Amino acid sequence: MFLSLLGVTFCVSLFVCFIVSRLFEKPLDGILERIVADDIAYAWTKYLKFAIYVVGISGGVRIYYLENFLRTPTEDFAPPVLNTDRWVLEIYRTVIESLQSIAWMLLIFFIFALIAYVIVRVFELRTGKSVKPD
Repeated sequence: MFLSLLGVTFCVSLFVCFIVSRLFEKPLDGILERIVADDIAYAWTKYLKFAIYVVGISGGVRIYYLENFLRTPTEDFAPPVLNTDRWVLEIYRTVIESLQSIAWMLLIFFIFALIAYVIVRVFELRTGKSVKPD
């Protein structure tokens, strides 16, 4: 039963990462094309998509918590029972934790992207170079 829970939480996290990756594909492309050279923007976009998957799956599949299902019972500890309510709760936690992890990663990226955009914009204004049309 534990392996089924591990597999389901992994698949749910993977699906959440896929959706988020697709939703943020164009904004990430646009930001990176504006900040870095076009030929390297593609590589950075690929890396950010990879990071979305890594962060989302590692946040959604909480191995340290799932280890409780494998611990042997003691006087002070009883392993959680995998009933229908627990399954629903674990799937819900997986979705929320995946989204939360990805949101933090994207927030940090967008903060640094904003700083980089301001630097690029100031440099363009000082050199008199025209801004790329949208």
